[in-house]
Amino acid sequence: MQSIQARTEAALDQRLPGKHIVPGKLHDAMRYATLGGGKRVRPLLTHAAGSIFDASPDALDSAACSVELIHAYSLVHDDLPCMDDDSLRRGKPTVHIEFDEATAMLAGDALQSLAFHVIAAPNLVADGKRQVQMIELLALASGSRGMAGGQAFDLASVGKQLTLEELEFMHIHKTGALIRAAVLLGAHCGNADEAALTKLSHYANRVGLLFQVVDDILDTEADTATLGKTAGKDEANNKPTYVSLLGLNRAKELAGEMRDEAHAALAEFGDRAQRLHELADFIVARTF
Repeated sequence: MQSIQARTEAALDQRLPGKHIVPGKLHDAMRYATLGGGKRVRPLLTHAAGSIFDASPDALDSAACSVELIHAYSLVHDDLPCMDDDSLRRGKPTVHIEFDEATAMLAGDALQSLAFHVIAAPNLVADGKRQVQMIELLALASGSRGMAGGQAFDLASVGKQLTLEELEFMHIHKTGALIRAAVLLGAHCGNADEAALTKLSHYANRVGLLFQVVDDILDTEADTATLGKTAGKDEANNKPTYVSLLGLNRAKELAGEMRDEAHAALAEFGDRAQRLHELADFIVARTF
């Protein structure tokens, strides 16, 4: 994990414009939002999935960076006053606090654009048609039928009591879509066939929901210093969560069930999927 995290940090640093390049303030904000923090779960998933199919590490770097740039942009925008209005992210002031709201908005926009610049680079993979499929996959995962749509559903759900099915629908889009893209982009870098992609898609769907269940548990149990963001904010804002719907103990049981389902989806890959198995376990065991 440390090796991939360090590799991803270096790859992001290389692809982000330097803050000495005009407009310097915008580029500084983009780097501030992206570098020096985060677990890099999505790049870890990209590299782990790609390793099953002997994908090129350089191609995996680009795919991982594209997903992580989308993730970074989403965090910048989520923290804005018009969204979740948060002042702390990854243990430091959010972008709109450190800079200003307009710069934060533009930084998020530019990070999203950079993500597609990275994944559209010539010869990322040998098959141009497959690369177009990868671009389409990232676009769908990021837009109104993916992450952005999930966030819209989340904002509309404040103060409401959702059913479990509605909560899962929201998080399959808000959190799960980009996690699924991370896994599948890694597999595409290694020319995985449709049968393998279907199995990995099921794994990713379970892991995406698992990540959110654990996030809701941590928001209840962990403190702000541990999380690096404001603890208990979902409850304070009356947002529906797995804990508020199911209770803490049942949410923990559900996390275990989702982890088991994720493991089962990888059965046909044998030992080649060890890193994906380990990441599912890590997501359950994480403390921040």
